[in-house]
Amino acid sequence: MVPLAPLPGACWTPLISLLLVCCLLPLGAQGQFSLRVEPQDMVISAGGSLLINCSTDCPHPKSITVETYLFKETVGSGLGWEAFQLSNVTGDSKVLCSGFCNGSQITGSSNITVYRFPKRVELAPLPPWQPVGENFTLRCQVEGGAPQAHLSAVLLRGEEELSRQLAVGESTEVLATVLAGRDDHGANFSCRWELDLRPQGLGLFQNSSAPRQLRTFVLPVTPPRLIVPRLLEVGTSRPVDCTLDGLFPASEAQVQLVLGDQMLNSSVSSQGDTLTATATATANTEEGAREIVCNVTLGGESRETRQNLTIYNGPKIDPAKCPQHLMWKERRIHVLQCQARGNPDPQLLCLQKSSGFQVPVGIPFRVTLNYSGTYFCRATSSQGTQTLTVLMNIQVRKPLSVTIAMVVLTILGFVIITAALVYVFWVRKQNAIYHVNQGSSWLPLTSKQPHEALGEEPS
Repeated sequence: MVPLAPLPGACWTPLISLLLVCCLLPLGAQGQFSLRVEPQDMVISAGGSLLINCSTDCPHPKSITVETYLFKETVGSGLGWEAFQLSNVTGDSKVLCSGFCNGSQITGSSNITVYRFPKRVELAPLPPWQPVGENFTLRCQVEGGAPQAHLSAVLLRGEEELSRQLAVGESTEVLATVLAGRDDHGANFSCRWELDLRPQGLGLFQNSSAPRQLRTFVLPVTPPRLIVPRLLEVGTSRPVDCTLDGLFPASEAQVQLVLGDQMLNSSVSSQGDTLTATATATANTEEGAREIVCNVTLGGESRETRQNLTIYNGPKIDPAKCPQHLMWKERRIHVLQCQARGNPDPQLLCLQKSSGFQVPVGIPFRVTLNYSGTYFCRATSSQGTQTLTVLMNIQVRKPLSVTIAMVVLTILGFVIITAALVYVFWVRKQNAIYHVNQGSSWLPLTSKQPHEALGEEPS
């Protein structure tokens, strides 16, 4: 047989009181005298002490004492009364005073109520963002506290009371459902316990949790309006606008504008429930199709719009590849080298200013005098035009007779010059002086004239 465990201290109090009442009251009639316990229905804080007085109007009372499980000490006595100090009161109890009057037992009792403050009160975290028009739940946890009949948990929005419940049990969770509105954005919510001991003459005790702030929002299901240019020329810039209406609070929304993989520097403004972001898109990438994206984020949700943007080159004529001054001879084959680039590919035409005559570009052709003049070379595409001026100077080719004369004169001049050179060379040879090196002496060597004798050796 399993032995019974001893009863906890909290259970002994009502049991002792019951036994005292049952055992002492039937001992005899109390007559017209009574035993009073003062103060009546005492309320003290847990662990405290109190002074009680047992008194009677009996002329000759005997053996006045107090029956309690609490530590007691007699602190005074007199004719018809006894005073006791009760210490370390940790729980509710009942104090019973007893004595004898004329051989009969007389008794009196008083209740002791112990109060204690809750150890913890805390409001559960709120959602980071709460959509307007949807319910959310406030949760408050209260631990400890007594007496629970006088202990309440109150949920508050600011100082407005939303819900009040009695705290039941050692740990109590108090709930309240709230419909989120725009007015709740930035509102503080808290939880407060209240221990109302005013009926016992002590007052109202209370303490609140740390407040938690709620943020509510409205994000429309419609995507933002994105205004972008359809085409953007390389090296140029154009404004980009993104707008979203029906946003709350618009000032706390985040906006991103992205062109391809390039994050644009946006200027964001709000007016009422309308948010507008403005940025400058610059085509500093290669030509082709790009996607521009506007993303608006609020309350952990986002709305996005995407549009295509085509980056292109307008028609360009490279002056380095298109000479602007030409000097050609007539009746010769020439090629006008001129190039234009762009996206889409432009068409290049070179027209004479005076007559509108078109000269071929990049194709060999025979030049005549009527090609001489000023030309406008124009590159044209769907994205625009560019014009470059080319001056073509055609020189007249000389007649055959003139050519023959020039050849004859050239040959005659060559013959004359040659003869002159030969004559000069012969004259110098006839008058030349020769020197012979003989030892360290230098002797002039002269040529003999025709009338002089030949064969003589110099002396």
